[in-house]
Amino acid sequence: MDKKLQINLQKVPQHVAIIMDGNGRWARGKGMERVFGHRNALTSVRESIEAAAEIGVRAITLYAFSTENWNRPKREVNALMKLLITSLKKELPTFQKNGVLVNAIGNLSNLPEKAQKTLAEVRELTKTNSKITLTLALSYGAREEIVNAIKNISKKVVNNQLQIKEIEEKIINNHLYTFNLPDVDLMIRTSGEQRISNFLLWQMAYAELYFTEILWPDFRKGDFFDAIIEYQNRERRFGKTSEQIEISNE
Repeated sequence: MDKKLQINLQKVPQHVAIIMDGNGRWARGKGMERVFGHRNALTSVRESIEAAAEIGVRAITLYAFSTENWNRPKREVNALMKLLITSLKKELPTFQKNGVLVNAIGNLSNLPEKAQKTLAEVRELTKTNSKITLTLALSYGAREEIVNAIKNISKKVVNNQLQIKEIEEKIINNHLYTFNLPDVDLMIRTSGEQRISNFLLWQMAYAELYFTEILWPDFRKGDFFDAIIEYQNRERRFGKTSEQIEISNE
């Protein structure tokens, strides 16, 4: 049976976040350098975006490069930055065809100038697309994001632009990189690792977590649908009891 047909289109998560893990292990398994795995992961990215758009997911966020990834060997970092540039250019026609709005979060000023320029160009060219928002987390760390939000809120308090008593969840949300995105409903991590790895800590407060043994370069549309089906088979209570959920659904 077609996996897509098993999905209830009325209960699709609005926002799916993915930790794309396993590129290095996939490459080593083939006797190649880690960069080979990164280069062969583009198909997985493309199929995941297409799958999300097909079933009505409104936002998909990919953990493309963390703040900690800067500590990797310089050769690998340089290769990843070059891959980012070529991939954005190569995928632009696909973004336009499928109505993908490209967004980016993180300390983008740390990216090489050419990468910043290409990213800005693609964001500008796709800004009117509205079918699905693709957010690339680049030079991103959730703790850094929260620290920056606290600093910016504190400045407003000091400058009498904001009262301490006015600080609530909405205020914090509005100072995060993801201020224009809904909270994460589903987080997918490939490669068998079961960690969040400093990714969208605030936004994933009530997300369903889905871990798969599949290495990222092997992840395909059907695997994405498997995650959605698992998500739909779970009961999301948000602190309520099962009985309360059943009553509210009647």
